[in-house]
Order: sequence, then structure tokens, then C-alpha cells
Amino acid sequence: MPHPLDAEAVRTWCSLALDALGRAREEIDAINVYPVADGDTGTNLYLTAESAARAVDAVFEGHATTAPASRPGLPEAVRAMAHGALIGARGNSGTILAQLLRGMAEVLAAPGDQDHAAAAPLRRALRRAVESAYEGVARPVEGTVLTVAAAAADAAEATPGDAAAVARAAHQGAVTALQATPGQLAELGAAGVVDAGGKGLVEVLGALAEALAGRPAPTPAVPAGAAHPWRVAPCPADSGEAGSGGPTAPGDGPAFEVIYLLDADDDAVARLRARLDTLGESLVVVGGDGLWNVHVHTDDAGAAVEAGIDAGRPHRIRITHFGSTAQEGTRVRERAQRAVVALVPGEGLAALCAEAGATVVALRPGEPPAAGEIVEAVRRAHAHEVVLLPNDPDLRHTAAAAAEQARTEGVRAALIPTRSPVQGIAALAVHEPGRRFDEDVVAMTSAAGATRYAELSVAERQSWTMAGVCQAGDVLGLIDGDVAVIGTDLAATAGTVLDRMLAAGGEMVTLVLGTGVPDVVADRLRHHVRRSHLAVDTVVYRGGQQSPPLIIGIE
Repeated sequence: MPHPLDAEAVRTWCSLALDALGRAREEIDAINVYPVADGDTGTNLYLTAESAARAVDAVFEGHATTAPASRPGLPEAVRAMAHGALIGARGNSGTILAQLLRGMAEVLAAPGDQDHAAAAPLRRALRRAVESAYEGVARPVEGTVLTVAAAAADAAEATPGDAAAVARAAHQGAVTALQATPGQLAELGAAGVVDAGGKGLVEVLGALAEALAGRPAPTPAVPAGAAHPWRVAPCPADSGEAGSGGPTAPGDGPAFEVIYLLDADDDAVARLRARLDTLGESLVVVGGDGLWNVHVHTDDAGAAVEAGIDAGRPHRIRITHFGSTAQEGTRVRERAQRAVVALVPGEGLAALCAEAGATVVALRPGEPPAAGEIVEAVRRAHAHEVVLLPNDPDLRHTAAAAAEQARTEGVRAALIPTRSPVQGIAALAVHEPGRRFDEDVVAMTSAAGATRYAELSVAERQSWTMAGVCQAGDVLGLIDGDVAVIGTDLAATAGTVLDRMLAAGGEMVTLVLGTGVPDVVADRLRHHVRRSHLAVDTVVYRGGQQSPPLIIGIE
């Protein structure tokens, strides 16, 4: 029996889509050829859908807590779905899926479109989804998920009946378009597969059809000459735009995938699009109302993050270093032998570690990562061996749990108990993937252990410390985690901390400046070290962390 398109149907849709993508995840990963054959499209779509489903569940749970007899309306549910997908979007495909859902939400949440059984709002929602997705992709390419989404909208508009009938038609239109993608994009034809992102969208639309119709969508027929509905005989494409957007195998194209959420206004985002378009490819910028999800493949991860800083406030930054290349005529990502996963606060530190070859988990102020988020970073690293750098004593146990989970998945994992980002930087500096695993871990552990660290912070209230009583607003100098100096000026207090630390010797000072700390502070400290401690070099990084305002390392 058909169901109305209401909040409950949206919740059911999200749940069914998550289940469908979970079942199809490995298959979608395996046919991931375009735009980069990195074997993670299914995983990225699943994680994006999971974030959307959690957001919708949270809305229902909120109503159950505050008003047990009430239910959320359709506008509230679809907005939650779109927002959850946006903040949790992963990869090129997940970012586009988030924009498709946002486009649908714009229509379904609008006043006057609350006839839950009517088909017209769903038709308009599917059309707006396509328009939004094309707007978000810098260089659209046909034969991809965009083509599949457009075909679904076309089929929906041509179909009479209720919302359930429209959803079934959209799903069938997407299936038909998906099976044609190998003839539209050379990379797909050569590999003998359909577009992976399009396959994921077919699963999502099938879940919508099932949620509204109350029964599963029909299983796609196998095309003539194919052993499977999503694989065809390899052949050159008759048409396509292989040069548009730069499809590559990992190692052939840009080295990094950079993704972040961005708080910025529309004008700043327009300038950001133009700037990122010159820095890389596979550029997708989606969102609106001040919150955006930015995705780009580039060789200069630092510049991509800096562009976001210039545009607004980037956060939840994920930088992935693509692995290497292909086998048996198809571009399939191979596991690297060894990778490093680093947890770091701040955009600058994230870019620095990524450029050193690490897979980065960017820490959010006041939101410590769950072990699952670190495990996901280990999976993204796609290596047989992984070294974890928590860079914070409070994250050691979480990182250890993630390492244990990675081991159950067949990854050889080692945790180096780095207590500060500067220790992580020191460990990365001596990392040598060509060494034996144990030797590399020992060398990195030794480098981290030989790096003393300090932090400058601002006291929030009066309290007792090992250096005496501090007042709210005082500058605290913590050496190896304990308060050693209390002052009133950041640069002066940092100078005292440096003198105490260098009294025990040292060859290099590393200064990591937080957000809002002026360059003059670094200049004063560099001059202080040069004047007071001969033969000691000073290196300065813009870390971008909100707290602490200054991190010091002594090697």
C-alpha cells in the first residue's frame, strides 16, 4: 500500500538507503573508476547517508523527549536529512549526494508543498536536486552521477500518478541511465563498469521508491552480453568528456583530496570557487545559508585550506593522500605498505601533516573524535601498516581503541604516544616507509620522545597551579603538561618558557601559532632565541588552532 511522503517516510527512506548502501558498499568501491580510481565511492556514500539518517533520527528523538505526542513535520525532517548529509559528506560522490538531497529539501520544505500524497512536489524536488548538483560541480561531466540524476528527474516528470509511482519511475529512469554510462565516459567503457556514484544514487532512489510504495524496487535487468547489471564488456566510449575534470588513477593526478566544511557568505564562496578551480580538479562546492561543503583534488593541500581560511572559517578538515596505481588494465587503488594517521588541531597543522604524507584527522574545538572516526581515517589511508599519532595525551586511549579495531580488520597498527603536535611533526620528519615496520616505529618514537613541548594558554578563572595562583586572563606557560610560568603577556611569557627549556640544551625551536596570534609574536620570539641562545634555529608554522594560542617544541 502506498505511503504518503511525510516525515515518517523520510525517516524510513534514510534507513532503507543506509541499508542498501551498506549491502552495495564493497561492490560500488570495486567499480570506482571515475574521477579517481581510489576504491572508496561506496564507503563515502554510505558515510554520507549515515550522517543524514542520524540527523533525521535526532529530530524524531528530540520530539519524543520534548513533546512525546508530537511528530516532526516533513519540512523539519527533510531539512535535517539535507543538513546531516552536508556536514557528513565524504568524497566527490558523497558531496554531490548531499547537494541532491539539499535541492530536494528546498522544494519539499517550502510552504504550500505539504500535500503528502501528491506527486507534483516530488517531481519538482527531483528536478531541483539535479539543478543544485550541476550548480555545485565546477566542471560537470556526463556519464556520471549527474547524468543518472537528470534521467531520474526526466522520468519522474513524464510519469502520472501519486508520489509512489513517481518514485518508482525515477528509480527505473536512473537504472536505465546508469546502464548507459559506460558508453558515455571513456574510463567506464575501458574498465567495463558503470559509474560508481550513479550506482549509489540508484540505491538511494530505490530506497525512496520502497519507502513510498511499501515494497522493494524491482531488480535491474542484466544488459545483453553482460554477466552483471553493473558490469559490461570493456570497450572504448563513443563519446564523453574524458578531459573535463581530469579523471585519473591515484598517482597519475593530484596527490591530495581535500574536504572541509566552511562557514562563509555567498560572495566569499564565489571567489573561493574561482581560486580552487585554478588549484586542482574534481571541484565540488555545495551548501548554502552560510554553511558549505568544499571538495577538491589538488597537489597543494595547504593552498586549498588557505583558500578556505581566506573565504571564511573552515572546519572538519579531511586531507587524504591518494595511494598508487593500477593493475590488469583497470585503475584500482592498491594498498600502500605503510601510512601515518595524525590527529591535529588547526587547518595549518592539518595541511602541514598532509603534505608530509599523513592521513589527517582534523580536531574540532571541544569535540574530541570518536574511535570510529579514527578507524575511518585508517581505512582511508588504505595501507597494510599504519602508525597512529594522537598528539594529545587525552586522545591516547581513543587512538589505542582505534588501533585495536584496525588490527581486527587485518591492519598492522602501532600507536606512538605523542602528547603534542610538535612531537607528531618530529615523528613525521624521520618517518621512512622503506624501513622495516618496527624500525620505523622505533625511530619515530625516539624522535617524538626527544622533543620537549610546551603550550601557552590563557587562564579562564582563578586557580592553584604548580607555579602559584593564577587569575582569570593570566597567560600560563605549561612545560610537558604542567604550569611552569604565569605571566600577563603572551610573547614575554613564551620567552621565559623558552629560556627554561633551552637551559637543558636544544638545537631547534618549533613555534606553532594559533588563530589570531600576530606575526609580531613569532618575530619577537625568533629574535629572543637568536640573541639569547646561539646556534639554535627557529621554525615557525601557522597552525590555525583555536587553542592553545602557541605551541612550542624543542629538539
